[in-house]
Amino acid sequence: MPTLFRSLLLAVAVGLCAAAGALAQAGKPHRVVIQVDQNDPAVMNLALNNARNLLDYYRAKNEDVDIEIVAYGPGLHMLRDDTSPVKDRIKELAAVSFPSKIAFDACNNTKEGMEKREGHPITIIPQATIVPAGVVRILELEEQGYGYVKP
Repeated sequence: MPTLFRSLLLAVAVGLCAAAGALAQAGKPHRVVIQVDQNDPAVMNLALNNARNLLDYYRAKNEDVDIEIVAYGPGLHMLRDDTSPVKDRIKELAAVSFPSKIAFDACNNTKEGMEKREGHPITIIPQATIVPAGVVRILELEEQGYGYVKP
């Protein structure tokens, strides 16, 4: 009888551990990085549509999603205050993302190159954060388990 009791106790313990693991996994946020490397409003709008669809999908499931849109090369125009045709849309998306997180990363390497070529400082939209290098940021996020999307 003690062996049967131990087996039953072990089965219950394994079941509780599995349930706890499932709950822990359910609480883990989904994470995705979206690359924008083209000076093309259609591409950026597709990236913003992807981000909004992710937010809406996981919000409907009561789950969080962390999204980072990384712009570099010609794509940096999408985050420049003077050239972005989508800055109002970015502002709106940033405002509705809570409690999930959406971040906009602007490549400093690209910014410095543009400033040198154009001969003046470049202002990035307030919703964006300057990162040292866009491609490095994408790699770092992938190494942290982020999924990768390129519209």
